[in-house]
Amino acid sequence: MRVGEGRDMKVTREKAAENRERILTGAARLFREQGLSGVGVDALAEAAGLTHGSLYSQFGSKERLAEEALRHASRTSSGRMSDARTLDDFVARYLTPEHRERRGDGCVVAALGCEMPRHSAAIRRGFTDAVRAMVGRIAGLKPGRRSSEDAALAAAATMIGALTLARAVDDPDLSDRILAAARNQLTSR
Repeated sequence: MRVGEGRDMKVTREKAAENRERILTGAARLFREQGLSGVGVDALAEAAGLTHGSLYSQFGSKERLAEEALRHASRTSSGRMSDARTLDDFVARYLTPEHRERRGDGCVVAALGCEMPRHSAAIRRGFTDAVRAMVGRIAGLKPGRRSSEDAALAAAATMIGALTLARAVDDPDLSDRILAAARNQLTSR
């Protein structure tokens, strides 16, 4: 074995940051697809292409990873919608069959909302931050009038509820109708 090779070789800061990003991206996807309780540490480590040790050295626990993955998922989802200039554009892009089908990289609020009451205060706090960020984004898109937070809350609840129902039903036509009805209710005519 040459000098510098072997198991005790230190990971550079850049590599550690890259590993952390890979873990968060994989965990955020798996949590949205399978739920926080539906994913074990083995699957999380495998998705990142790392060992349990790497995962625990970065986060300390699955719960801490879940907290950070939730924030990561919220940021990446928000980033994909950042170029929506109007509420109509935001709604039209959110309530689509494509978004319904891509649970793993879609809205974290719609993917995990139903299970939040069963999780810790720290995880729920991160989820609440994601809801507030979405409501704030929607409030900022309300056209030409002072936006009320209540109207933005109602729009967010309608979108999240519609996406959740559209994913839950086993009838493709009904699923499409749920998305279309919510879109029509929320957009300008």
